[in-house]
Amino acid sequence: MPDPRPDHNACRAAIADIKESLGAQVETGDEICRQHAHTLTWIDGQPPDAVVFARSTEDVAGVVAIAGRYRVPIIPFGAGTSLEGHVNAPYGGISLDLSRMDRILRVDTGDLDCTVEAGVPRGKLNVYLRDTGLFFPVDPGTEEATIGGMAATRASGTTAVRYGTMRDNVIAVKAVMADGSVIDSASRARKSSAGYDLTRLLVGSEGTLGIITEVTLRLHGVPEKVIAAIAAFPTLEAACNTTMAAMALGLGLARIELLDPLVLRAVNVHAGLSLEEVPTLFIEFHGSAAAVGEQSKTFEELALSEGAIRVSSAADETERRSLWKARHDALWAVREAWPGLRPLVTDVCVPVSRLAECVAATEADIAACGLIAPIVGHVGDGNFHAIVMHRLDDSAERGKIEAFSARLAQRAIAMDGTCTGEHGIGQGKMKYLQAELGAGVDVMARIKQALDPHAIMNPGKIIYLP
Repeated sequence: MPDPRPDHNACRAAIADIKESLGAQVETGDEICRQHAHTLTWIDGQPPDAVVFARSTEDVAGVVAIAGRYRVPIIPFGAGTSLEGHVNAPYGGISLDLSRMDRILRVDTGDLDCTVEAGVPRGKLNVYLRDTGLFFPVDPGTEEATIGGMAATRASGTTAVRYGTMRDNVIAVKAVMADGSVIDSASRARKSSAGYDLTRLLVGSEGTLGIITEVTLRLHGVPEKVIAAIAAFPTLEAACNTTMAAMALGLGLARIELLDPLVLRAVNVHAGLSLEEVPTLFIEFHGSAAAVGEQSKTFEELALSEGAIRVSSAADETERRSLWKARHDALWAVREAWPGLRPLVTDVCVPVSRLAECVAATEADIAACGLIAPIVGHVGDGNFHAIVMHRLDDSAERGKIEAFSARLAQRAIAMDGTCTGEHGIGQGKMKYLQAELGAGVDVMARIKQALDPHAIMNPGKIIYLP
């Protein structure tokens, strides 16, 4: 691959050319550039040289064409909610902010799909859909996450156990490639055997192959009945064993989330709840009134047989919403619980059959290291997170946490899992990709070189450059 570090004169010239065509849509102030570079890994924020606020696919294509001419890096930016340094600019260049591309272009209630621009926040989309009887189910935990960013990182979240991830819910994308060309990856047909699957190639590519500007999504009918429940357990292992058994029974779980005692303590304070501070599952069932009633009863019996302390249902819709808001706010609750410390958020995913083993080993590792690292996860698909709290200026603690993070990734890979269930690779997890995929990484590198020969598309992410 070519060296992605642009000549400073070339970068200035590219920015000047873009300003000539887009005017006030181009910003070069230090503060706005800093706002477009952040990460919750060890990596410091690496700001771009300029930020361009695109308003259309044509804007994006024009910027990419100019960047390609001058060999200047382009870093796509949605809402900046990704966790592994995806929006950093390690080689400088231009942050291409798509947040103003926020139009909902089409909703088809008959075909259960819609097409939106990349900058549409998932919360805005569901508000728009509210009166149609449909909703978009992928829920990464923040309503601000943009659909384009979610597609680029192959996001998932609390509802993946029933509705799948972005991989399962993106029908097609429109994307600008490194040469400035615009492609449609597929038609709206629900299945096709026409050529390579370009949609799946671009979903999860983190802006390293092309910039997604429009997304066509599957929509789902709002369920007739939703029931939420809480199951408290004496150990994390018992909670995980219950999860595995529930999945094996094929219960209609829409969400099944694990919170450890440290998370529960933080959530209780943050959200004003009074949940018992023990390993706990938050569960939700979607379906007909009869089906969810039967499924929730079966789950209760199962959980009690696995040693649950108690199982209770949310009293009403208000309580159900407050529980899930508390779950989604877990990171902020943990930050508040340990003021002065910074979170390093990492995730892994293993086959559900290895979940209890992996969580138990991780819990023991945390204790042995003397770390503060609450565990929370989307355990229905084997995915869990460790929120490792640390002091930025403590080099000894940093070394300890780096070693723990490496062991966690290696543990998951050894169990035929992955070093990242949903956060993506970005900059933070590049070092684990070879161990997980082996020669597959070389194939990725060849695809990258073929589609982006000048290495301008979000360089320094996923694939190591020589």
